Amino acid sequence: MEALDMNLLVALDALLDTNSVTLAAQRLNTSPPAMSRTLARLRVVLDDPLLVRAGRALVPTPRALELRYEVSTLVEQGRALLTKRSDLDPAALRRTFAIQVGDLVVTELAAPLLAAARAQASGVTLRFVPDAPEGAAALRDGRVDLEVGVVDHSDPETTVRRVLGDRVIGVAAADHPLVTDRVTVAAYAAARHLSISRDGRVHGPIDDRLALHGRTRRVVATVPTLTSALFAMRGSDLVCAAPAMLSAATLPAIGLSAFEIPLPLPEIAIGLAWHPRNTADRGHRWLRDLVQEILLRSAAAARPPKQRSAKSDHAGGGLDSR
Repeated sequence: MEALDMNLLVALDALLDTNSVTLAAQRLNTSPPAMSRTLARLRVVLDDPLLVRAGRALVPTPRALELRYEVSTLVEQGRALLTKRSDLDPAALRRTFAIQVGDLVVTELAAPLLAAARAQASGVTLRFVPDAPEGAAALRDGRVDLEVGVVDHSDPETTVRRVLGDRVIGVAAADHPLVTDRVTVAAYAAARHLSISRDGRVHGPIDDRLALHGRTRRVVATVPTLTSALFAMRGSDLVCAAPAMLSAATLPAIGLSAFEIPLPLPEIAIGLAWHPRNTADRGHRWLRDLVQEILLRSAAAARPPKQRSAKSDHAGGGLDSR
């Protein structure tokens, strides 16, 4: 225990984050010579140079890169343990949050979240960024604070919370035969389909279920987002799969109607994802709890009365083909 100096962890965190003795000294309110002596101690303790000269700058060694995340996490946890907590006043927040919102939920989330943030925390700025396949990396690097939507990546450095499950329905123009007449597997398979896929794939869970009935479908086009799919179907004979609750408010506004797809399809799981360093952050917790509340309220309002008391516990897959 005599050799255990927790201040070394704080200094190491500053050094690895700045790659600079001078900047690390400024952060910790000490002198560059004192920080140089601390770096020398760390080099002895860890048996690694940690930061080496490259021209006029210092660059981390492979060992330093390995330590960076672990040390940062330990220091943040230590600060959280030793900092006196008080109740958060959202009105006192002066902060910008970057939220990566999937297309399936952005239309239901954006307006009420902006309204709630204005009412509760007028000093908060919300920066919505488009959905991207590199979710875990963006959360880890701090470019994104919160991811909302279908979280289809797993990473040991990502915390995921499932919020709700939505079922898949068919969408078409109000006068389409699948809307006005009885829907059969044969009639559904024979329709002209529009598929939602970020990478342009046309095969998905719907095709797997149709194959069990000895049927195939004709996908005439793919689009990357739900919004573009809904607008593409206006005035056409196309059909598309969509989330029931999350598209309920949009369909009548653009002249589309829903119908039941006569196939058992996997549920769409909507969730939140964030980096563990933000778990204990009170401002971040306020944001993610507010997002969850809005999504659940929107889903409850869109659910048919007979289903509003029922809760689903199934995890889900994609809409059509992801």
